[in-house]
Amino acid sequence: MTEHTAAQAPARRYSLFDKLIQNADQALRTLVPGAAREYRPSPAASRPYHELSEQEAGHAAGLMRINHTGEVCAQALYQGQALTAKLPEVRDAMEEAAREEIDHLVWCENRVKELGSSTSVLNPLFYGMSFAIGAAAGKVSDKMSLGFVAATEDQVCKHLSQHMTSLPVQDEKSKAVLLQMLEDEAKHATTALNAGGHKFPFPVKLAMTAVSKVMTKSVYRM
Repeated sequence: MTEHTAAQAPARRYSLFDKLIQNADQALRTLVPGAAREYRPSPAASRPYHELSEQEAGHAAGLMRINHTGEVCAQALYQGQALTAKLPEVRDAMEEAAREEIDHLVWCENRVKELGSSTSVLNPLFYGMSFAIGAAAGKVSDKMSLGFVAATEDQVCKHLSQHMTSLPVQDEKSKAVLLQMLEDEAKHATTALNAGGHKFPFPVKLAMTAVSKVMTKSVYRM
């Protein structure tokens, strides 16, 4: 095959079965501890280590466990949306966002382990729920799907800001991770709205907040 012919070769189109297999593979990479690999080094690596008391370490681990589960949900949400998105550019944007969120997933998992704890046993449940919600939103319309991304990222940013102030003062490593996550999530929300995402009304956001509280309270200790 000549170079010209290779350049003209059409991109491969994946069947629904192919996409389901890809999603199953991504689910395993997300849910199996240590399976995911980050694209960027953790911001925590450059921050100094400070000794934490048992109580402080336990609290920090609980907060980082919540953030890890949030990233599990983000992976599922984006994968579900990419599966049903109608426009190729929207589908590509969902898949790119999911790849960027992998960094957050790994950073949080590693930090939880460093604090002497483990990730939540409820992650498979929340992954399944989030995947279904993402697929449903993508099925309705790409505008709705992008709007859901923006609304979700707004919720995540609020949680991150709250956790930043709740972490032990000397836990610079966890704070460095959350600070970079906050920057990335805000960018994802803005990108989704600029791409035509629907702005959700206040009652919908209020309902999303109520659901997120159920997740945070259950995951903090589990």
